[in-house]
Amino acid sequence: MAQANEEVILGSGDLFVMSYTGEAIPEDSVIETTSNQIGHIQGGATLEYKPTDYSVVDDMGAVLKRFITEEEVTLKSGVLTWGVNTLAKLCPAGALTEDSSTHKSTLKIGGRGKTGISKVLARFVHTYDTGLKLRITIVATASSGFTLAFAKDKETVIDAELKAVPHDTDGTLVVIEQDTRTAG
Repeated sequence: MAQANEEVILGSGDLFVMSYTGEAIPEDSVIETTSNQIGHIQGGATLEYKPTDYSVVDDMGAVLKRFITEEEVTLKSGVLTWGVNTLAKLCPAGALTEDSSTHKSTLKIGGRGKTGISKVLARFVHTYDTGLKLRITIVATASSGFTLAFAKDKETVIDAELKAVPHDTDGTLVVIEQDTRTAG
């Protein structure tokens, strides 16, 4: 039987990405701003949690103990509207510069000495018909790169893939929050 706060989830949401320096997760109002919205998304978003376990089994085939040896969390989404600022958020070691005299933003990717991978805070927000929200938050690296395909008959959508990294002393990889109050 469904609990009182369970709802049918239908539809997509908004994706927010901002740089992360290892501090506490900011308040919703700091994350969920127009400047942090990565763009309109196409194809929704997917959160994938994959634990790897190890079982200790005796000679009779009885499982004596099971351990989780590794966990992986990945957030994927298609980004429909984007610019070089968006690409910079999805590039683990890019350098973005803005020149006000030429009115150009330049993203340089690759090069010698690019060993550090920058972290971002990513949040996907789904708003129910009731106005209540479901929030998925990860601290991640954009370590899978991106592909830009320019076709004459199809929009260019960036398939963003963000892999979570632990962001607190408990090793938390993902935080999923659901409003339980009546929207007002």
